[in-house]
Amino acid sequence: MPNLILDIALSADELLALYQGRANRIMVRSRDGRRVSLPAHHLRPFFSHEGLYGAFELSYSPEGQLLALRRLTG
Repeated sequence: MPNLILDIALSADELLALYQGRANRIMVRSRDGRRVSLPAHHLRPFFSHEGLYGAFELSYSPEGQLLALRRLTG
């Protein structure tokens, strides 16, 4: 199962746009340089009042379908 490591840093103000429905995807760059457009609802369990900060491991199928997302640090 392929995976990517993502370092995500979003302020509380940036998360507010997601809560208000003005945005529904987050664009991040993996540590190996690939750009990933991730549906925001996959990250909601990790939101806090301060924002969203940390390293995450994204596992996906060979077809590109997200299989799992877990926090590594943060």
